[in-house]
Amino acid sequence: MTEDISNWTLTGLVQRQAEALGEREFMSFEHGTTLTFASLHRDSDRLARNLASFGVVPGDRVMVMLKNRIEFMLAMLAIMKLGAIFVPINTELKGSFLQHQMRNAEPRVIFLDTDLSDAFDAVEGGNENLTAVVYVAGDVPDQRPVVFTGLEVMTFETFSELAGVQDDVLVTPQPHDIACIMYTSGTTGPSKGVLMPHAHCYLFGHGMVQTLEMTEQDCQYVCMPLFHAMGLLLQVLSSLITGSKVFCIERFSPARWLDDIRASGATVTNALGVIPEFIFRTPATDHDRDHKLRTVMAVPIAAEWGEAMEQRFGFKFMQGYGMTEVNLPCYTKPDDPLLPGMAGHVQDDFFEVCIVNTQTDAPLPQGEIGEIVVRPKVPFCFGQGYYRMPEVTVEAWRNLWFHSGDAGYFDAQGRLYYADRIKDRIRRRGENISSFEIEQVLNDHPDILESAVVGIRVEGAGGEDEVKAYIVTEGGRDIDNVALLDYCAERIPRFAVPRYIEAVELVPKTATGKIQKEPLRRAGVTANTWDRESVGYKLARRV
Repeated sequence: MTEDISNWTLTGLVQRQAEALGEREFMSFEHGTTLTFASLHRDSDRLARNLASFGVVPGDRVMVMLKNRIEFMLAMLAIMKLGAIFVPINTELKGSFLQHQMRNAEPRVIFLDTDLSDAFDAVEGGNENLTAVVYVAGDVPDQRPVVFTGLEVMTFETFSELAGVQDDVLVTPQPHDIACIMYTSGTTGPSKGVLMPHAHCYLFGHGMVQTLEMTEQDCQYVCMPLFHAMGLLLQVLSSLITGSKVFCIERFSPARWLDDIRASGATVTNALGVIPEFIFRTPATDHDRDHKLRTVMAVPIAAEWGEAMEQRFGFKFMQGYGMTEVNLPCYTKPDDPLLPGMAGHVQDDFFEVCIVNTQTDAPLPQGEIGEIVVRPKVPFCFGQGYYRMPEVTVEAWRNLWFHSGDAGYFDAQGRLYYADRIKDRIRRRGENISSFEIEQVLNDHPDILESAVVGIRVEGAGGEDEVKAYIVTEGGRDIDNVALLDYCAERIPRFAVPRYIEAVELVPKTATGKIQKEPLRRAGVTANTWDRESVGYKLARRV
C-alpha cells in the first residue's frame, strides 16, 4: 500500500499540531526558553511577514547559522512559510569552507549568532542577493565582517518588532517543494548542497516514529546540533509528528548527559559518532539505571562496549543507515542482535536498496560486499540533487540509483551491513569532512607545495576517523607543526583540523597524476607521524 504523503509538509504539520494541541509544551531549551505547539505556529507566522519586508520571496535562500536555540526553530518555519528555502549552516565553519557555501547558496538574508560573526571575517564578497543580516543573542557588533558592508543589520529583537508585510505573502508549500538545502561533505570537491523537499524532510521523522514506536508520551533529549539532519529531522521532527516533548541543549557533555536525561524525563534520544563511547567511559554508579530512557538511536556501535552499555544503563540501542541525500532507508528492529555495522532492515514501503559492483553497477548476490545504492519508491521522499552542481548530481544518481560511496552487504535475513567507505570521505565526531577542502587550505600555505589528507583508524576513536595530513614542503625544508596547526585552526572548522601531520618527499600518484590515497590510509600512524595530542595541543572551542 502506497503511503499518502499529500499533507507531508513541515509548515502544514506545525499548523495541524498547533490547532490540535494548542499551548501544550513542545520544546524547552537549557537556558529556560520554551515553545508550545501554538507559539511555534503563531510566532513563525509573524516573523515570516517581517522576513518578507526584506524582499524574501518563494525560491529565495535564507541562511541560518545559529546554535541550538528557540530562534533557530522560529527562523526555519518563517522561511518555509514564505516558500523560501531554509539553509542551515554548521556553526563550526569559517574561511573558505563558509565562503563556498555562501557563494553556492547566495542567501537573501542571514540569521547569525552574534558570537559567530567572526567566522565571516575571511569570507569575501560575490553575493549580490544578500540584503540583510539578523544578529541573534546579542547586540550588532561594532566591528562587522567586510562582506556585510552596506547591508541592513539588526538584532533579532528589532527584527521581531518590524511591522512586517500584511499582504497575502504566506504560502502553502506542497510535499514536492524544496524545504531546505543541507550541505554535506565533498570528497573530490567542495561540500554539496542537498535539495530536500518537504516530503523528504518529513520522512526522516516518520521513520523514527515508526521504528522507535514513539507516542505523545515520549520525551526526546536532543544534544545534536539542529543544523544536522539527525538533530532536526530525526529527533525534533519525530516529536512534532507525535505531539511529544523535546528537551534541547546547546552541546553534548558526557559529564552532564545522564543528569539531563533524568531531569528532562527523556525516553528516547540519538547519539551519533563517539558520543555513546564517551558516555560509556564515565564512571559507573549505582544510579546508572535511575532514568526513563528506553531507546537510544546510535551509529556506530562498537562490539567492545555496545552490549555492556545496554546492561549498565538499561536501555536498548537501535541502529540504522542513511545519508542526507537518501533519508534513512534502513533501521534495526528490537529483536535484532546488537552487531557492529548492522544497519537493519530496508523500509521497503519507501525504498529499494541494492548492493552493486563498483565498476559495472551490476547487482551482487547476498553476502557479497559491494557499493550500497538506494532509490525511492515514493515521489519526493528523497534528495532531488545537489544545488547548482548538475554534473556531480548526474554522477551520484547514475543508472537511476543514488550511489552512496559506502561498501556493504546483506545477510541471509535481509539485513544490511555497513562494511567500509569506498569514496575518499572522512567521518569524525559525527561530521563528514572534505579532504579536498582541507587540502586547499594546506596548499595555500607558503611553505607547502602539495598535500594529501586522509582519514585513518586509531584505537579509542569509536570506529571513526582521525584526520591525517601528508605534506610536501618547499625544498624539503622543516616546518613548525604547531604553527601549521595554528594556521589551519584559523581557516578550518575545529572538527576538521588534522590530528596527525607527516612530512614526505612526495605523495604517491597514478600515471595520470591523481593522488593514490589508499596506501596513505593504510600506512596509518608511522614513526615519522607527528601527533598534536602527544604535545598537548588544544583547539579552542567556540563559546
